[in-house]
Amino acid sequence: MKLVKDTDKPESNKDQITDLQAEEAFKTVIKWIGEDPNREGLLETPKRVVKAFKEYFKGYNQNPAEELKKTFGDVDGYDDMVVEKNISLESHCEHHMAPIIGVAHVAYIPKNKVVGLSKLARTVDIFSKRLQTQERLTMQIAKTLMEGLDAKGVAVTIDAAHQCMTMRGIKKERATTITNYFLGSFKEDLSHQNRYLRLISK
Repeated sequence: MKLVKDTDKPESNKDQITDLQAEEAFKTVIKWIGEDPNREGLLETPKRVVKAFKEYFKGYNQNPAEELKKTFGDVDGYDDMVVEKNISLESHCEHHMAPIIGVAHVAYIPKNKVVGLSKLARTVDIFSKRLQTQERLTMQIAKTLMEGLDAKGVAVTIDAAHQCMTMRGIKKERATTITNYFLGSFKEDLSHQNRYLRLISK
């Protein structure tokens, strides 16, 4: 697992933390909460948590721009919006490291090229697998798609529940948060924006 300084541009860090060092840190946390890390049921827990964290935060070692390099220009002049709805999203908030669980909706209007549909979902995944705020996550996805696809416009919506609100603190278990970010023609032309919002609400 690499440590990185910038969530927009992951980069290698010479002072990498090893798996064993991370496991020792989790042992300390287990002691801190009042448990015995040497108890049979907890002996392998630090190792399992390190493995899980590698999965939760694998986005730091992935470059979304690379995923968008392969595009298709042979689309017979298609220039209407492409909408991908209900992309499952799992992230972690940067304030409490609690899960953020919800869905993302993504749309773009191509200029000269389109991208494979899986790449839209993969872009969502890469930015989700980092410590996040929902607002920044929404913007990162939109800006990356706009630039990577050289699109006429991009729209991104996220609807998610934050377990830092549902399981702790204010404990409002039914609360969800919706964020939108519009670029290009979606921002400039309200008819595009309104049509997109109708499509994702169906």
